[in-house]
Amino acid sequence: MAIVQISRITNRKGLTENLPQLAGAEFGWCIDSRRLFIGNGTLQAGAPVIGNTEILTQYSDITLLAEYTYEDIVVGYAVQTGPTPSDPIVRTVQAKLDDFANVRDFGATGNGSTDDTAAINRALFQLYCVETNTQVRRSLYFPAGTYRVTDTIVIPTYAKLVGEGADCSIILLDTQGDSAVPDYVARYGDSLQQTGVNIGVSGAVPPRNIEISSMTFQCVDTTDIFLVQDAYQCWFDSVNFVGPLTELDIEDTGIDPDIACVRFASTVSNVCQDITFDKCGFYNSNYGFSTAQETSGITISNSGFGTLNNGILISGSAGGFRAVHNVFDLIYGEGIFFNCPLNVSSYNAFYNVGNSLINPTPTHPIIRFGSDNNVSVGDMFERSVDLSVDDPPIVITATVTSSGTTRSQLGRYARELGRTFVLADNVTTLPIFSVNSQATRAFDLYYTLVRAGETRTGILRSVSQPSVSNNYSEDYSQTLDLGVTLSVTQTGDTVTVRYTTTGTGTAATMTYSMSHLA
Repeated sequence: MAIVQISRITNRKGLTENLPQLAGAEFGWCIDSRRLFIGNGTLQAGAPVIGNTEILTQYSDITLLAEYTYEDIVVGYAVQTGPTPSDPIVRTVQAKLDDFANVRDFGATGNGSTDDTAAINRALFQLYCVETNTQVRRSLYFPAGTYRVTDTIVIPTYAKLVGEGADCSIILLDTQGDSAVPDYVARYGDSLQQTGVNIGVSGAVPPRNIEISSMTFQCVDTTDIFLVQDAYQCWFDSVNFVGPLTELDIEDTGIDPDIACVRFASTVSNVCQDITFDKCGFYNSNYGFSTAQETSGITISNSGFGTLNNGILISGSAGGFRAVHNVFDLIYGEGIFFNCPLNVSSYNAFYNVGNSLINPTPTHPIIRFGSDNNVSVGDMFERSVDLSVDDPPIVITATVTSSGTTRSQLGRYARELGRTFVLADNVTTLPIFSVNSQATRAFDLYYTLVRAGETRTGILRSVSQPSVSNNYSEDYSQTLDLGVTLSVTQTGDTVTVRYTTTGTGTAATMTYSMSHLA
């Protein structure tokens, strides 16, 4: 309505906490906070509500004063956020902006030169370690940039780190010689950001439900990139792990800093399990993965491995690795070396692998199984058939036992993967392998023998009655008599394939595969 009266302007001043109800059009100046208010007036005079209205100044907190209602009118209609169209959900701009956290809000710069270590670790601690209330946790966003660090970044339980993309948001360890090089660029910590033997101390929750996506962990210094420790149900998506080594470093076998893109550490009570790496990259280190620690349910899929001594090297108590749909290239030695049980390599593509980076001369197998209960299914190799004659892409060095096998199985039909066994010269009845007749009552042994340039191939068929007796038969063809006799014996439930050789001065090499109904 039109202004019908002009009166003398009145005003008051005092502390913010003492601001009274102002009369209509009366000013109130808060001298401590430097904020200005005006009285609304009465309802009879037309004011919508009784109270004071703040007049914006340079000291007003607009994020608390401004209101936000989700509408999404771009799709052609206003979304109803409240119980009725006239009662929408209203939030302050401050609350809206606090829906996620930006690492730059904590002082990180991402300019590639400033040391952002303290800012990043502080952001992780404040978001995930101070309060147990789940409402405090936020995704921590890393805008595109290079975040230089000089010490290890400790990523606590429940953390979620999101970048702009691998090689766009980069955490780069570069001490520039000013301080000692830490053991890792980044590692997991518990819910109090504790690491190592202190994980779980003071009631802290060990690492779990940690998600990292669309970023890169890299180092200029010679050290490991990432340590997964005592972790359960954690995920890496579109994350690159990049070390400092070049092809020349990898080719020079005398240079061996023993660094890995990813290592694992476990305790009896906190075994690393259910850890997934998808669409990731592992480059410029000695190993993509290396561990002898106990593991379970580790999945590496749709990822790339390059400029490494070995792609995946696991041994000891490790196991439960699944490498699926990955690409291996520029790998000096084995692309995959499973020296422990319960691992799978499936539908991976191997290019310049096992050639000491001097393609196409093989110097190593592409996949090596040093233990039972491992399998390769559908893997593809660039190594030619001719080169594979003397240097097969898959080598099994595990000893066959009655308690473990390396097999491909469909339903009850099982085919043990090919093995190589050396039959010594002039030997009387030594074992090749044994099986348990309770688990395997009958089997077909497909084999090829080579001795002094002559070849024999055949099938040895065995059938047993557990703890009672065994019968076997053999059908083979050979170029000349190799002086090798195969036999099967049974003692209790143990069925053993044995060999006898004549004295020719030359050992025989046997390559074989066994099939049976499990």
